[in-house]
Amino acid sequence: MSHPRTSQEAAYLHFQEQTEPSKTAYNKLVALAFLGDATMIWGALLLAYWLRFETSLVEFGVRELGNRGLAGYFGHFVVGTVLLLGILTNFRFYERRNFLSFHRTIRIIGKSTLVWTVSFLALALILNFSPPVSRVYFGLAFLCVITVLPAWRWGLWRMVSHDRFASRLRQRAIVIGWSEEFEKAYRLFRDSADRPFEVCGFISPPGAELPTERHEDLRVIGRYDDLPLLLRMQICDVVLVANMNNHTNELLQLSALCEKEMVEFKLVPTWFRVLLSGLSLESVSGMPVLGISRLPLHSAVNQYIKRAVDIVGAVVGLTLAAPIIGVFGALIYLESPGPIFYRQRRLGLGGNLFDMIKLRSMKLDAEKGGGPGWTVKDDPRCLRVGKFMRRWNIDEVPQFWNVLRGEMSLVGPRPERPELIQDFKEIIPHYNARHHIKPGITGWAQVNGLRGDTDLSERVRYDLHYIENWNVLFDFQIMILTFFKRENAC
Repeated sequence: MSHPRTSQEAAYLHFQEQTEPSKTAYNKLVALAFLGDATMIWGALLLAYWLRFETSLVEFGVRELGNRGLAGYFGHFVVGTVLLLGILTNFRFYERRNFLSFHRTIRIIGKSTLVWTVSFLALALILNFSPPVSRVYFGLAFLCVITVLPAWRWGLWRMVSHDRFASRLRQRAIVIGWSEEFEKAYRLFRDSADRPFEVCGFISPPGAELPTERHEDLRVIGRYDDLPLLLRMQICDVVLVANMNNHTNELLQLSALCEKEMVEFKLVPTWFRVLLSGLSLESVSGMPVLGISRLPLHSAVNQYIKRAVDIVGAVVGLTLAAPIIGVFGALIYLESPGPIFYRQRRLGLGGNLFDMIKLRSMKLDAEKGGGPGWTVKDDPRCLRVGKFMRRWNIDEVPQFWNVLRGEMSLVGPRPERPELIQDFKEIIPHYNARHHIKPGITGWAQVNGLRGDTDLSERVRYDLHYIENWNVLFDFQIMILTFFKRENAC
């Protein structure tokens, strides 16, 4: 067995191939991005001026008093550019992770531009700018900025996302310890193009060894006692603690060591196994408290938006579905005389029970004698028309009524039958976390093929991802994908 120093030196030589340190590359990129943003904003304001006063739009609207010459608007260009750059900075636009994720970039630009437009207009009214600024110009400025800035940032992101540049932008990280939760995250993290870290090696925690026999890609570069030497060799920019075997004193000493060696110290709270993106640190009478508090649907505004979309979608859905329900209701009755609707008790928001309505896809008394059970592929209980309905999700159509009543949402975790899952909260980790939001007609797990007789643990994982990452566009994406994901449950 080679001496640990061999692994340390190999890691040092490997990462010294990156001749430019991560921090230096990041600082250069921030300077380039800031100058580029300022240029694009200035250009967008000039474009808005040209559209307003040098085209046929000059005849539109009220003619403002004052000098509309380009020189007269110079001060407005300066104020507008500085104000938007300040707002972008306030929303942490120039953080390292935002350069590697175009999705985050677009979201911040949209939010910042809206705030900027309102703020700029308010300043113009309160300070009584001279010459007065055209209201039409404000609208054009918003449109120009929201078009030009993302276009420029897309080009920058395309350049940065190449491995040649991204590898220099990512922080080099040493990971201490290992856990099942970190392993799952690492499998996804290591191949993600927008990952902020490049793991250069793992170190065993105090008094323990890493499971190298189970993980071929686990690059162990030393023991915990070797860490001071590794930090002095400047192998990494950040230390990530995944598991320290509850050595609290060692954590405090490690934090002090990282501070002394000017290396960032980050702790992965692996005892939180659910809703990690909602973790937040708050101060209560000077005491730091870490907990889950910031999830998208905790916001009242987001709840109202989601409910508004549900109401509109349910009304439109019921209107369009009326003839479909009529046709398939008749086909169901012809094949199996009896009720065309099927009511089933399901668990909803907060674990409350409600009756979910579906078009009946099975024979009457399908569960007689055998009790409730999961639907399976080629289920003999299915009607011939039921197979077709399930394949195209037509049996779900009456649930628009549940949505209109507020018992369900258009998108959310699928509601389960209480008699089938009464023990799941004890067996499946985080199962009941799904009930923090309303269940849905369709969901992220469903469009990924997880419904019926499928792995419930995997479905829970997809549902939690949806809860953590909810936004209106995500809902629309899932609704669109639903039409392309046909089921073959029976």
